[in-house]
Amino acid sequence: MSEQLKFIVQELNKEPFNKNYNLISFDSLAPESLLQTLNDVLADIDPKNKIDIREESADQTTVRLMETLRILKYRPPTDSSNVSAFRQGLVQGNKPVVYPILEWLLQNKSDLKKRAYLARYLVKLSIPPEFMDEQMSELYQQYEMYIEEFKELHKQMEQLKNSGFSTQEIRKDIANMEEEKEQLNRRVERLKRKVESQPNTGPMLAIARNLRLERDKEQKIAQQKLDQKNALLHTQQRHQRLQQQLKDLQQASMGATPEGLLERLEEETRVNAYMVREKLPKEIAMKRKVTQDLQKVVLEPAMGQAELDELNGKIRDMNTEINQLIEKRMRSNDPIDDKLALFRQQAAIITRKKEVAAENLRDARDELARTEQELREKRDILKEHDGEEVLKGDEFKRYVNKLRGKSTVYKKKRQELAEIRAEHGVLSRTEEILKTRDNAIIQQLSAVEAKKGVSGYRDTQEELEKVSSVKSEMDDVKGRTLEDISEMVTKLVTKISEKKSALAPVIKELRPLRQQCQEITQEHEEKKHIYDTTAAGLESNRSKLEQEVRGYREEVTAEESRYHYLHCMKQILENQHQKIADEMKSYTSSDPQERKKAFREIYTKKIQEQENLGKGLREKQKYVRESHGPNMRQMKMWKDVRRLLEMKHSCWDQVKVNEGMSGNVSTYGQDGGGAPQDTNVFTL
Repeated sequence: MSEQLKFIVQELNKEPFNKNYNLISFDSLAPESLLQTLNDVLADIDPKNKIDIREESADQTTVRLMETLRILKYRPPTDSSNVSAFRQGLVQGNKPVVYPILEWLLQNKSDLKKRAYLARYLVKLSIPPEFMDEQMSELYQQYEMYIEEFKELHKQMEQLKNSGFSTQEIRKDIANMEEEKEQLNRRVERLKRKVESQPNTGPMLAIARNLRLERDKEQKIAQQKLDQKNALLHTQQRHQRLQQQLKDLQQASMGATPEGLLERLEEETRVNAYMVREKLPKEIAMKRKVTQDLQKVVLEPAMGQAELDELNGKIRDMNTEINQLIEKRMRSNDPIDDKLALFRQQAAIITRKKEVAAENLRDARDELARTEQELREKRDILKEHDGEEVLKGDEFKRYVNKLRGKSTVYKKKRQELAEIRAEHGVLSRTEEILKTRDNAIIQQLSAVEAKKGVSGYRDTQEELEKVSSVKSEMDDVKGRTLEDISEMVTKLVTKISEKKSALAPVIKELRPLRQQCQEITQEHEEKKHIYDTTAAGLESNRSKLEQEVRGYREEVTAEESRYHYLHCMKQILENQHQKIADEMKSYTSSDPQERKKAFREIYTKKIQEQENLGKGLREKQKYVRESHGPNMRQMKMWKDVRRLLEMKHSCWDQVKVNEGMSGNVSTYGQDGGGAPQDTNVFTL
């Protein structure tokens, strides 16, 4: 409940609410103010709820809030009794009903804004069946069709937003691709024109196509070869790693005996029994007690200043009584009690050590479970990407141990930091309140002491309490320190003797093995040096040969391209020479039919036709220039005539209007169309 209240207060103090609440002021809000706060949060999500609840009745407010929560898909209790209690609590502004709604709204505010926006267009209107005639049903079907179209468009818009592409980039890419397409088409056409004139075009194209296919096939085979090499390398590394794991398991199982395994299982059984029978029940009881205390605090109404002062007074009385009992016990100081106290102190030390060891064991098990889960997830991800581990056995173990230590430290520090930050806000505010109250109480107590004539009594009592508490703490620390030191010394002595006796045969066996290891290591270094020198020489020779082969291939390619270029130029020159010979033959031939086919005659005829056409156009241009002036004058005269006729027509209309107003209407001879008989007015 406290975490929920902290989260709500923090979110309401941010933009756009800026409520400036604290835990006490928010918890002491009246039901109407709490409902107004809920309405403000809903108004930020959906602006149609931006109203003052004092301006509407309680029923209207409840219906509106329930409808909004239904649209936002808030899930209240499902059974009828809980639903009715939820509705009643919402009407009355009860905290157990309103607080979960506020927490849910503030946690999912961005998603709920989107849901409220879509609800404006996707929530269908409810039309009674008696109004659903043919026209209304057609309109409703069209309305549903528009809703489906809106859904599709909204999905497309979300996909485009998440795709990361902009219209400008797409248009630019399309323009670039069209330009490249045009360039390729031009190149293809140019190459086609060049190739069409060459002999054996079809076989050459087929050979080029086969060459391209073979090169593609060669690239695919090279890629497959590289993949197979990588797979072989990964398989070899995995084989080595599995062999190393097998060796480690064999070495670990060499010294294992049935008695040792039974002792280990019995030790684990005792530890688990202690965890289940003693530690976990205590923790569960503590958690239940804390939960009951928190529930009592929540159910209790908000306390005033007088009640807080009364509780502080009771706390001080209890502390005074406890200090008096401690002093009384210290004055009695019975030796029998001292002996019992020593045994109790030792039992408390052992119990505390057991609890600390059990806590460390539980943390280690939790950390091991988390690490194993992370390892399984990483292995699954690695299998999905078709990857293999590349670290060897010892390197991988060292890396895992290092990572595990860092992650443990990081998680502990992060958890401590979060707890400290969470407590800092509460404690700082509590400290301020308690300081102000303490100052007021001290002033009141000083005034009472001065009035009674015992000034300084409280300070003297505090000093005595501090001295007694410090003395008891020092005695406890001395006892614990001596016990720990003595126990540690005995353990170290026994362990040292055990290790010496256990390591003596191993050291004897290790001495010849060390000498043998040095000889093998020296031999391995010599062989490795010989192998490295031989491999370096072979690698240098191979690189030289590859470079020479590459140079020869480039020379062959260059000569082949030069040969094809010269061959094409030769074909072009032969074609041009053949055209020149045909032209000379047709030009010098005596046959008139052959002469007509000559290009010279054709181009001479075209030149003559163009000259005749240009001469006709020049004569036409001369005629247009000469007749331009008279034609412009004639056009101006016709425009003047038109303007004169328009003026006469307007004057005639004005005369008719004036005669109608004066009543002196002239007698006109009307025909079937109603036109006047006197038509001389419109003559020039």
